[in-house]
Amino acid sequence: MINRKLGASDLEVSAIGLGCMGLSHGYGVTADRGDAIQLIRAAVDKGVTFFDTAEAYGPFTNEDVVGEALEPVRDQVVIATKFGFAEGVPEKGLDSRPERIRQVADEALTRLRTDRIDLFYQHRIDPNVPVEDVAGTVKDLIAEGKVRAFGMSEAGPDAIRRAHAVQPLAALQSEYSMWWREPEEKILPLLEELGIGFVPFAPLGKGFLTGKLEATYAEGDFRGMVPRFQADALAANQALVDLVKAIAEEKEATPAQVALAWLLAQRPWIVPIPGTTKLHRLEENIGAVNIDLTTADIDSIAKALAGIKIVGDRYPASYQTLINR
Repeated sequence: MINRKLGASDLEVSAIGLGCMGLSHGYGVTADRGDAIQLIRAAVDKGVTFFDTAEAYGPFTNEDVVGEALEPVRDQVVIATKFGFAEGVPEKGLDSRPERIRQVADEALTRLRTDRIDLFYQHRIDPNVPVEDVAGTVKDLIAEGKVRAFGMSEAGPDAIRRAHAVQPLAALQSEYSMWWREPEEKILPLLEELGIGFVPFAPLGKGFLTGKLEATYAEGDFRGMVPRFQADALAANQALVDLVKAIAEEKEATPAQVALAWLLAQRPWIVPIPGTTKLHRLEENIGAVNIDLTTADIDSIAKALAGIKIVGDRYPASYQTLINR
């Protein structure tokens, strides 16, 4: 494993992290607690030092599992968690009031079995709370030693600038992959300007870029209500999977490894956090750091991507108000 720094911050992490959400939330089927702990510890053994969780994943259970798994190696890893939903439940709406942020921090510290949160993200922008107040609250938590660094998730350029002016951001976490390239237009140039790291979630297109996804979802799997994951959209977007598979065959790699290597090649301060519940997938994802995509490869991929029209929204209409504020 190789390491990367998140922007201008002092957070140095493995080039590929582990997104822990799917162990207990989002995909219908959850991992057995013991298996989840074993997987997280296996990631540590293989060089992963960056772990992403949130109070909303479960809610609460994900932080607890991550905390137990990493307690024996706490000083060797970087743990990121998030605040921003009322009572930790997305369906109850947004809540980034200063008093709520403080409550989430204290409760997360207990569940994570630690004395500090390495990276504390605002999960989504709350239109009822100025981002300056949010950043100021996290700044105070940093001064108190409860938090090391501040992050935001799915924030737009204006919110990023305003928050960063109060408390410098270490990282922005938003969706980014060959399947969702919106950040390239405004977000990546802004992060480069401000010295902010970028942590792409869903770097494998929530499974699509592996080439193994079928339009059959377990009960509770959120992809079942996402337009982009319906059978007609998957069929329409097959050209992208075919492209990734062709590159993978040429590089003697897997499609997932190519998708992750492509992200790593975009900027030296990008750290994707693919999630999985399976050890062999964890090993496969980590192997992406050994895939060499040359400048010529990247240029060739860019030209091919420009000719592929992606079909289907990435979220249902009801979710759109939660992103890019």
